[in-house]
Amino acid sequence: MKLTIITPDGVVYDDDAEHIVVSTKTYGDFGMLDNHAPIVSTIDAGYVKIEQDGKAVFCVVINGVLEQQDNRVNIIAQEAETGMSKDEATQHLDAVRQERLEENRRRTVDFLRAEQQLKKSIREAKASKRS
Repeated sequence: MKLTIITPDGVVYDDDAEHIVVSTKTYGDFGMLDNHAPIVSTIDAGYVKIEQDGKAVFCVVINGVLEQQDNRVNIIAQEAETGMSKDEATQHLDAVRQERLEENRRRTVDFLRAEQQLKKSIREAKASKRS
């Protein structure tokens, strides 16, 4: 079957798979082989184990939707990261998420400074009108 995993940042995985196991916090685990019945499911936080040619690759997924039909599995996720083990994929995803949190904090501080400067400029403009 064909598996595609995509996030807002682009395609994370796009290849064939013999067997897929999906593990989610809410719905538990389920597996898919060729000719599986059509299915649509959400993945709150979990992973997809992708088996092909006797090798396994893991993709940690956060906030995703899975659709399987006609031997084609599509996963659209808010965040996803692949690795040779679940722990490796999870560690990398955690690092990426930490970087994004730090960037958001920096942007918030920059925004607050700009807002303070704007308020100061408005006060000064009002004071100069009175003069």
